[in-house]
Amino acid sequence: MAKPIRVLVVDDSPLIRQLLTSMLSEENTGIEVVGTAADPFIARDKIKQLRPDVITLDVEMPRMTGLQFLKNLMRLYPMPVVMVSSLTEQGAPETLDALELGAVDYIAKPQIKNEAAFKRFAKHLVEKITIASTAKVRILETEKVQQRRSQVETVQSYHRWIAIGASTGGTEAIKEVLMTVPKHCPPIVITQHIPAVFSRSFAMRLNHSLELEVCEAENGLEVLPGRVIIAEGDHHLEFIKQQGKTVCQLSASEPVNRHRPSVGVMFDSLRTVITPSKLVVVLLTGMGNDGASALARLKQEGASTLVQDEASSVVWGMPGAAVAQGAVDEVVPLSEVARRMLSLAAVKQ
Repeated sequence: MAKPIRVLVVDDSPLIRQLLTSMLSEENTGIEVVGTAADPFIARDKIKQLRPDVITLDVEMPRMTGLQFLKNLMRLYPMPVVMVSSLTEQGAPETLDALELGAVDYIAKPQIKNEAAFKRFAKHLVEKITIASTAKVRILETEKVQQRRSQVETVQSYHRWIAIGASTGGTEAIKEVLMTVPKHCPPIVITQHIPAVFSRSFAMRLNHSLELEVCEAENGLEVLPGRVIIAEGDHHLEFIKQQGKTVCQLSASEPVNRHRPSVGVMFDSLRTVITPSKLVVVLLTGMGNDGASALARLKQEGASTLVQDEASSVVWGMPGAAVAQGAVDEVVPLSEVARRMLSLAAVKQ
């Protein structure tokens, strides 16, 4: 039998520590809670003593915030961390900060209203911890990314659009890719698996930190050169023609591949508004297989397809699924994604 995943639960609330421990200790989870800690100082000692595989970490804690602890942890003892925090618009920047510091994933603190909600939360928590236990902990090195920017060739005109899909580890991968993209760029549309309360903060953060115009998708927003559009959380990003323009259309239809927004939905919708041969389609790090089949359809119809390699992915689920389907023209490290996708976008079709 495989060894259980050893987890340390870090939270200042006794109730939350008890609840998480109970959920993770159920039979057949493959997880063992080896300890709990009420604050980062206790957690520091227990990490040295217990050597857990994964930590669940709260953001707001006494004596030291979860973010400061995470920053110290990633500098001294990098390991997979799943943030268990309040998924609110006010808390979104802190959770995005945690991902930037190296946390693998996040989940909302439980507000259990009934047994079904309890089971749903428990299932998602186990899934995220299981994935985190196999993830590659990766911290964005801004200086190196900025050095690579000079290696990206700026061309006078682009002839193709770029579509990007991502999931676990994707917020930082997307940021790294876009940091090297020039202000004069082809239209870029992105679906990242992200909750509704986070997508606006994510888009605003990128818009403020990059030279690019980065927008959260909204109905009627036009797809334009120099504009990056990010799917709104809890809505599929689709496209329609309207008075000769291509504009966004948000949909609250059922999740696809368990996700809304779904990468596959966005990829398939692009086929209705632009000839696939005028697309460069990219899959970055992510859990599951969302987007892989749609990527294959686009490749068959003439799109250029590119995925992040396993070594640089936090989780090689979505890119790996696309490779397994024979849907990929190129597999490249994250550091090369921007250069290759822009080079392909400059090719006339």
